[in-house]
Amino acid sequence: MSKNLVIIGSGYVGLVSGACFAELGHNVLCVDKDPSKIKALQAGQIPIYEPNLQELVASNSAAGRLRFSTELDLNGADAVFLAVGTPTNPETNNADLTYLFAAAREVKAALKKHALIVTKSTVPVGTGAKLKEIFGSSASIASNPEFLREGSALGDFMQPDRIVCGADNQESIDLLHEIYAPLNATILFTTIATAELTKYAANAMLATRVGFINEMADLCELTGADILQLSHAVGLDKRIGAQFLQAGPGVGGSCFPKDTRALAAQALEYGVKSNIIEGVVKSNIEHQERVAARIIAKIGAGTVAIFGLTFKANTDDMREAPALVIIPKLQAAGINVKAYDPQGMHEAGKLLDDVEFCKTAEYAAYEADAIVILTEWDEFKKLDYAALTPKQKRIFDTRNILASNPPQGFDYHGLGR
Repeated sequence: MSKNLVIIGSGYVGLVSGACFAELGHNVLCVDKDPSKIKALQAGQIPIYEPNLQELVASNSAAGRLRFSTELDLNGADAVFLAVGTPTNPETNNADLTYLFAAAREVKAALKKHALIVTKSTVPVGTGAKLKEIFGSSASIASNPEFLREGSALGDFMQPDRIVCGADNQESIDLLHEIYAPLNATILFTTIATAELTKYAANAMLATRVGFINEMADLCELTGADILQLSHAVGLDKRIGAQFLQAGPGVGGSCFPKDTRALAAQALEYGVKSNIIEGVVKSNIEHQERVAARIIAKIGAGTVAIFGLTFKANTDDMREAPALVIIPKLQAAGINVKAYDPQGMHEAGKLLDDVEFCKTAEYAAYEADAIVILTEWDEFKKLDYAALTPKQKRIFDTRNILASNPPQGFDYHGLGR
């Protein structure tokens, strides 16, 4: 049974959620204050890169199930999802809820009937309680955190491991059941506080696994051990598993760094010393610096071709990408940087200075003293390295994407090997 849903915020989470809800058959209105973004979406232009998202938005817009507007029209709304940004507060490291509470007050003023207000944004424990104070008896409150991986967000939404919903009354539980019923997925109903904390706990656990295996990679390089063999051996333990045990240049993106800092900050507010989470935050920064130092030590000077700028493949997201730490370190050591990324160069150009952005990987590698792979794009796995024309044939593969078959004729360096 289709529902009338309003999504506040048309960024990554809001747009993906809105398109997928529409695909499930619901009538969805995505609202955003940015007129240029809404105008582009109405014209079928997607402001972010996410595989297959443009096609999903186009098909549901054409079917009339998905609309975009700057006007907050809540007539007939069964549920309103808050999907606005909750960036890091630089003074406290906790989530800045300014935009969320501002949106909540606007929603309350526009409500025509009792509705369910659902937080999709990543928010600290206690946010739901504050929203209850804002809305009073005019709305019910629920928490429904997203678990969308950039680059595979549509699959994560449509085929989820689980759906977590925090709600405190049967009417809200029934409505959330109806909204997600077409997925036939496992829905876990919890308290609102539990749902809020679950999002942070999940991201912190994953960041911890990545941080741990990166520290093991550093140790492998110094001892002669091999991180690929180590990761495989450890991952075969059924108590541990193989996921998120791939060494790399460090975690980045809109979630892991931000959420681990926020979780540690909130723990301190409650008097809990989160030694593990604080260690993960520190370890990630230090690991990125060590990766840069190893490249500098082997090159000395010259020009480096950077293959990949985004924090991971299949996205144009540059938020907290390892490239933003590693490239300035190389430049400070006197190394010139040329770079290529299939999707991220427009955003990278806003964040990096004195980088020569190239149209192709081949242009970036031309006359370079070394190639450094920072992002695991499939394009770099399939590249004809024999046809490249660097000045010196050296590759630093921080993702180990070429480890199984290193290019012939190159001085190849993997990470943790």
